[in-house]
Amino acid sequence: MARRARSITHEVIGERRQPAYRSTMATSIRSEAAPRVSLGALLRDWRKRRHQSQLALALQAGISQRHLSFVESGRAQPSRDMVLHLAEHLDIPLRERNRLLNAAGFAPVYSERPLDDPALEAARRAVERVLAAHEPYPALAVDRHWTLVAANRAVAPLLQHAAPALLTPPINVLRLSLHRDGLAPRIVNLSEWRSYLLQRLTRESELTGDSSVRDLLEELRGYPAPPRATSTSSLVAHADSRVFVPLEFETDAGVLSFISTTTVFGTPVDVTIAELALESFFPANAETAEFLRASLLPSSSRED
Repeated sequence: MARRARSITHEVIGERRQPAYRSTMATSIRSEAAPRVSLGALLRDWRKRRHQSQLALALQAGISQRHLSFVESGRAQPSRDMVLHLAEHLDIPLRERNRLLNAAGFAPVYSERPLDDPALEAARRAVERVLAAHEPYPALAVDRHWTLVAANRAVAPLLQHAAPALLTPPINVLRLSLHRDGLAPRIVNLSEWRSYLLQRLTRESELTGDSSVRDLLEELRGYPAPPRATSTSSLVAHADSRVFVPLEFETDAGVLSFISTTTVFGTPVDVTIAELALESFFPANAETAEFLRASLLPSSSRED
């Protein structure tokens, strides 16, 4: 591993004029919207996606089932506040709430700006601080399609054996992880890790209704499935293996073991920020922690 890997944050966020990055983060709601659908049809679809009956949703929202039925059938025109009220109870993503408002004849409430927009500077700086503070352990930020937005210096050394085509922006983190020309050959417990990622993406597809996420899921499912390990040696060291799925990553210096966590903004009012997630990897054992510290810190610091 290089002692000072160049920050991918600089390459992805810093290159603000890069076409691939801007096309990923600055796509307008209008350009991505499907053919116009009625408000009632959209609400009914989201209600069914959330496995809610009309009665259950009406009780949660504090309205009559009759009124909700009229809204879904188009016999009643709800106010903007009522549309947002129902969307809140259905936990609909901000992007789709804008779509509901458009279908009801109202202007979108939630803005969507590219991450390099001056209005999002505070959020961008917060992301950079979190990623930098997590060093010497790997951490990265991804958008709703798992496209790499930013990463700290500890990530780049782990990608050095991946094919250049998979590292050309826009970089899809899941494709990079599970592709045979990406990180897959170096993931010791690939079968377990692949299952975890596919389960997570399946849930995201169900929750968001995003066709791009569904297409990505189908692509990843089409990759050759690795044989399940006949030995559990890589998991024996983890007494908590039934609690979380560790990432066992093989490097030239040995196997590194990680626990992954996900962080999102708690109260976003911008579509871009709402769809941003920070994936942080913590060492699952003392050997991994020591190796990462020694690899990232300059030699002068280690001597001190």
